[in-house]
Amino acid sequence: MNLWKNTPTLDEFVPELLKPVPSADAEIAVVGGKPIPLDELPKLKGIFKCGVGTDNIPFDECEARGIEVCLPSDETRDIIFEETANFAVKAILDVLYADAGVLETWTKHSRPLLSRKTVLLLGQGNIGRKVKAKLTPLVKVTTWDAASDDPSLLEPLVRDADAVSLHIPLLDETKAWFDAEKMYWMKDGAGLVNTARGPVVDETALLKEIKTKRLYAAFDVFWQEPYHGPLREHPERFFMTPHIASTCKDFLQGLAKDLYVFEQKLS
Repeated sequence: MNLWKNTPTLDEFVPELLKPVPSADAEIAVVGGKPIPLDELPKLKGIFKCGVGTDNIPFDECEARGIEVCLPSDETRDIIFEETANFAVKAILDVLYADAGVLETWTKHSRPLLSRKTVLLLGQGNIGRKVKAKLTPLVKVTTWDAASDDPSLLEPLVRDADAVSLHIPLLDETKAWFDAEKMYWMKDGAGLVNTARGPVVDETALLKEIKTKRLYAAFDVFWQEPYHGPLREHPERFFMTPHIASTCKDFLQGLAKDLYVFEQKLS
């Protein structure tokens, strides 16, 4: 079938995507997190999403036009959850060790034993639960989830944490949810980790905290991608990776298999 794309995610694994068709001829759109221009895809039969986030999928319009939406299979989703959790742990450790020393001056800073640190996980869904299990042998782990926990517990948990890691979906009510007030609660020198969605954090508020050198942050997701915003000017405190938390080979091979099955179904 004629494939169109707005992401290079599967280029290495699906040769047809190296020469995608023009949008006017597309039968399947292979998409990432960018907006999908359905009005430019008149022949579209299906959308294949390279990930588990669905905030950019126009489900109502797809239903009205009879366009089928395909998300990763359960097997591929398990790989996504596992590797994203692994990457989140790596990012959490990055901020916990951010002030360990200075290479240029060969300066070594004393620090508490890692097991004395506290990490707060906000969200206990598929990824948040895995992060908790992986981190528990290393640090004290606390959790809070809007679906099950008292809102009054959030502030003291944030104030107590040496790192806060976000594992919440992007919804209308979660846009800029981690705002200036919640950042104010954080300890001096604490770190904010985001492998969820960029817009769940107030970018302006975070920039202010990074500029004052009060907090650290490690982000794999951003407000616009590729991200060229002002936080890039502070690499000593704002650690960036290009939305790669789940992008291991096993995940990409799983997606390629899922896309092949989807093509066969629609053909």
